[in-house]
Amino acid sequence: MRDFEYEAPTALSTAIELLAQANGSAKPLAGGTDLIDHVRTGRLEPDLLVDVKKIDELNVLELNGDGLRVGAAVPCYRIYGTPEISQQYAALTDSCRIIGGIQIQSRASVGGNLCNSGPAADSIPSLIVLGGVCVIAGPNGTREVPAEDFCTAPGKNVLKAGELLVEIKFPARAANSGSHYRRFIPRNEMDIAVVSVGASVVLDESKQNIVSARIALGAVAATPLFAQAASDLLAGQPINDESIAKAAAAAQDIATLISQVRLCLAKSSPCGKSMNSVPNSRHKLRQAEPDLPDRRTHHGEKTNRHHDDQRRHSRVPLQAAADFAGSSSRRARPDRHQGRLLKWQLRSVYRSDERSSGRQLPGAGCRG
Repeated sequence: MRDFEYEAPTALSTAIELLAQANGSAKPLAGGTDLIDHVRTGRLEPDLLVDVKKIDELNVLELNGDGLRVGAAVPCYRIYGTPEISQQYAALTDSCRIIGGIQIQSRASVGGNLCNSGPAADSIPSLIVLGGVCVIAGPNGTREVPAEDFCTAPGKNVLKAGELLVEIKFPARAANSGSHYRRFIPRNEMDIAVVSVGASVVLDESKQNIVSARIALGAVAATPLFAQAASDLLAGQPINDESIAKAAAAAQDIATLISQVRLCLAKSSPCGKSMNSVPNSRHKLRQAEPDLPDRRTHHGEKTNRHHDDQRRHSRVPLQAAADFAGSSSRRARPDRHQGRLLKWQLRSVYRSDERSSGRQLPGAGCRG
C-alpha cells in the first residue's frame, strides 16, 4: 500500500472541489468496508481519500409523506433500525440486514454498496424495485439518475470525475403495496449472492390482484437488471402460481450465464480479482483435489445443517411481497439466527469441577 492524502470536509461543496481537483485520482470514503481493503491490498491506488461522513447532506435519513431520503453515507443499521422504514420499504431493510455482519452494517452504507456497482450487490435490486433515484452532485451542478441506470459495468457507474453520490430518494409507497428481497448464496450467510431477486407489488382493494409490479435481478448479468417485461406481465393479473410462473420465465430470459459475468468481473473490475473466484472456486478445488475434506463435513460425515432463510425459503420474493402487501404489519424478527452453531463437538473440557476430564461438550443441535 502506497501513501495517500486524507481529507475530511464538512461541506458538500468542499468535497466536490477536492474530488474535481484530483482529476480522478481521489476516492470518496464513507463506510470504507470495501475501499479500505482495496487500498490496503493495492487493488486501488488513490492519491487522495475524501472522507464524506461529516457532510450533513450525506447523512440525511428522512421519511415523510413525500417518500424516503437516504444519504449516501447512512450506515445500514440506521435504516433497518427504523421501524417505519422496515414496514414501508421492506426490500431495502431486507438488503441492509444481510450486507456482512453487524460490524460491517455499523459502517457500510447503501450509497457505498451502490457506488461499488458490483453485479451481486445486495442493495441494488431493492433500490430498483422501490423506484430509487440517485441524486448526484458535481462541479456542473446536481443531476438525478434512476437506480436501474446507475451501474454501467462491473465496478463501474455513471459517476464522472469530481461527482459524488449525495442521496437516494424513494417515492412514497402506495396503499396495499409490499416489497421483498431474497438471495441464494453458497454458504449459510455473509457470502456473495449467486442470484438475487427484489420484488415490489401494488395490490387492488381486494388484495387478490396485482395493479403493478417491479422486479429486479442481481448476480445474473454484468450489472443488476430491472426486469421490465416480467414486471409488465404482472399488471392486472391475479395472485396465483400461473401469473408468478410467467413472470419468472420472463425474468429468466434476460439473465446471463454466471460464468460470463465472472469473466467480465475479472477483466473489467478491480473488485473482480477477488469476486471472480467466489462462487465456483470450491467446485474447481474439489475437482483438482478430490480427497480434500468438505467444509460441510466432520470426520468424513455430512452434517445436517439448517440453511439460512436466504437459501431455503419456499416462497419467491414476488409472492412474499404480495403477502406483505396484503398484511397489516411486518412481523418482528431477529436480525440473524442467533443460536445457529454447527453440530460439531466444540472443544474438550478438562479439570472441571462438574465434568470429568476429557468429556466433550455436546453438539449444539438445531437452530433455536
